[in-house]
Amino acid sequence: MKILGLIPARGGSKGIPGKNIKPLAGKPLVAYTFDSVKAAKYLNKTIVSTDDDEIAQTCKSIGLEVPFMRPDDLAADKSPTLPVIKHALDFYATQGETFDAVCLLQVTSPFRESGLIDRSIEKFIATGADALVSVLAVPHEYNPHWQFEPTADGFLKIATGEKEIISRRQDLPPAFIRDGAIYITKTSVIQNQNSLYGKTLSYIENKSDIHVNLDTMEDWHQAEQLLNKH
Repeated sequence: MKILGLIPARGGSKGIPGKNIKPLAGKPLVAYTFDSVKAAKYLNKTIVSTDDDEIAQTCKSIGLEVPFMRPDDLAADKSPTLPVIKHALDFYATQGETFDAVCLLQVTSPFRESGLIDRSIEKFIATGADALVSVLAVPHEYNPHWQFEPTADGFLKIATGEKEIISRRQDLPPAFIRDGAIYITKTSVIQNQNSLYGKTLSYIENKSDIHVNLDTMEDWHQAEQLLNKH
């Protein structure tokens, strides 16, 4: 299976100005994702999609490939991810190169357990799923079976739709959230279903003790603390 690694890194971040190339413990943030890429053996090609000249130059200086500049209309605050992926696939299609799947690697989830990308790809291929995402386990107190929604008449109902609440923690089924570190999707699903997840979604569990999702300066300070700890 031929897989394109895609690192989206637009400019104009507001929560953490310049975050994609902001130095974290002495090296630009994007370098942490590149470290994971260099250790992966199943990615056939990995590129950065950016609209920002400074980001492009920084990425090139550390060895990342930036084969094109992303159009401004795909780099706004609320620009969705799928058109960014399609833009990259279309770029290579015009050059006669195609990929079976895309592995999306977000700069804002910089810490990935060693070997996580390759294990994710192995499971993705083995399951035959349309897509795979990396996840974190949800603590039992936040399990959806213990969550409630308000009704129109002012009462509460179990969010999962069950009539009786599961009383024992030990009886709760596992629950997960996406952690943002890895998304793998078949190209056919991206192109034909216009979806990042498809109809069958597999998963791989990441380590919660190294996870951070960088949106605010508080998150940035947490990342610095994690680096100091590990």
